Amino acid sequence: MSSTPLVVQARGITKCFGDVVALDGVDLDVTRGQIHGLVGPNGAGKTTLLGLLLGLAVADGGSLHILGTPVGRALAAPDGVAGFVDGPGLYPSLTARQNLAALAALRGGDARTAGLDDVLDQVGLTDVADDRVRGFSLGMRQRLGLAAALLTRPRLLVLDEPANGLDPAGTRHVRGVLTRLAAEGTGIVLSSHRMDDLEALCSEVTILATGRVVFSGPLGKLAAENDALDYRLLTSDPRAARRLADGASGVHVADDAVPRHDGEAIVVRAAVPALDALVSALVHAGVAVRELAPVVSPLEAAFLALTEQRQEAGR
Repeated sequence: MSSTPLVVQARGITKCFGDVVALDGVDLDVTRGQIHGLVGPNGAGKTTLLGLLLGLAVADGGSLHILGTPVGRALAAPDGVAGFVDGPGLYPSLTARQNLAALAALRGGDARTAGLDDVLDQVGLTDVADDRVRGFSLGMRQRLGLAAALLTRPRLLVLDEPANGLDPAGTRHVRGVLTRLAAEGTGIVLSSHRMDDLEALCSEVTILATGRVVFSGPLGKLAAENDALDYRLLTSDPRAARRLADGASGVHVADDAVPRHDGEAIVVRAAVPALDALVSALVHAGVAVRELAPVVSPLEAAFLALTEQRQEAGR
């Protein structure tokens, strides 16, 4: 157990909507300064769990502590918590700056608000601060929602698909903001279908399927627990690499997985120990490894495998 203080500690959380079990005995730990990814197919319970963290709903059972304080039965965001679920709530007829001013006023005089211009600058919206939100793209709305969440300088930030609609520049900008916040001690729970965002940002992930946790832990543990992944292998001597891969124990060469225009690369399927042995054999034979990367990321592979197993078990 980490000695870093927990900003979220959930044990045995259950939540039902009529006959539908949205969450079934969910545990979740998020430490201070950690970006924790929440992954799962549609209907897995991600939105319900985020809503509990934001005080938009209460659990039917289990215990939930946020920032060290037990969460009661009241529908209210705990102090020090900010974020959004299902997109930020904004006023389309107001400008970006007016939206932030209105939200700051709604939070009352006790809200510790940062300067509006400061948070607009943090999310890269300074140039459109006085434009009406009705003309904003989806990605710009997402960034404005993040700016609104930053107004109270939260100690726990809860975000649902924050990169939705962002172009590459916007994605890089938002990743930079979240990385800086985590470095300053903010705990972040991030739900996304974009595996590249989760792998770039998160130190740990929790995978949900049909309301249950099917994995929770460091990203590196996912790769180690996967039986085998497909890797694109590019070397200085493709023929020698293929020969060595064909003769390596635990390695399968997937000929049909290589694009026609990529004749110098091969795709090998192997678990991590077998892949390590192949790389060692290549180097020993004087074959330079120029590229070795998973065709499908370990997170995506684990997501597909674990959620499919859970869904099949529930049939």
